[in-house]
Amino acid sequence: MSRASSPCIRVCTLDPETGLCEGCGRTREEIGSWYRMTEEERLRIMDELPERMREAFAIERGKAE
Repeated sequence: MSRASSPCIRVCTLDPETGLCEGCGRTREEIGSWYRMTEEERLRIMDELPERMREAFAIERGKAE
């Protein structure tokens, strides 16, 4: 059995403004259901995380375009 892909970097703090994990960018719901998802679902979410983090935390810091 292969290990499931995960973006976790062990910085597990949910940002109160965005609702996203400050380490990986996932929501509480995504984190909770991660190992019940298919590998395809996990990879799709992982592809979205960099942009999600840029948008969420740029807005939070007042840097939105």
